[in-house]
Amino acid sequence: MPGLLRGMARTAVVAGTATAVSNRVSRRQAGRWAQQDTAAYVQQAPAPAATPVAAPAPPAPAAASPTMDQKLEQLQQLAALKEQGILTDDELAAQKARILSG
Repeated sequence: MPGLLRGMARTAVVAGTATAVSNRVSRRQAGRWAQQDTAAYVQQAPAPAATPVAAPAPPAPAAASPTMDQKLEQLQQLAALKEQGILTDDELAAQKARILSG
């Protein structure tokens, strides 16, 4: 019986790892295809006609800086994105610095 449980646990770990790797590969491939599609669209798009430039909008009133709870929530969201493989270490560090400096 312990051998059966050990085999089932090993199978579950292998299947979970394979699923995670497969999902990450799929996301990366979809991102590459999206970049290729965007590049192809930009090359095919006609040059935009000259349009009059409107006066810039007045700056919005200064917003209060985020509270520590809001910063912590943003950092937790970033950590979740990092765990999912959406953010790289460098991107995480840059966003973390931005949040903590604001």
